[in-house]
Amino acid sequence: MAADDEAADGEAAVGERTAPETAALAGLSIPDDAGDDETAAIAAAVAAHLRDGELAAAAAAADADDGRDEDRWGLAARIDRLHRRRVRVPADAPTDPWTAARRSDRF
Repeated sequence: MAADDEAADGEAAVGERTAPETAALAGLSIPDDAGDDETAAIAAAVAAHLRDGELAAAAAAADADDGRDEDRWGLAARIDRLHRRRVRVPADAPTDPWTAARRSDRF
């Protein structure tokens, strides 16, 4: 079944794009004696696996951007408002609000 859809000599067919998913699926094969239900189940499992990978990658990318710059700007504005002085909050300032507030005189 899957062998009929493949291009000759492992090359991508005209109009198909070569993506990382395609490279990952290159070794995947469906048994010749698999019925339509089994083939659909395999395809659904593979699609769910790929989707889980995409969601995990998106979650990791979202965690990488933890909003640290916004926290720094907010802390600088709070110090300006409360202490009546403008400061530049360093990039390595503590992320814990209580610790950062305790060290605000050093900024």
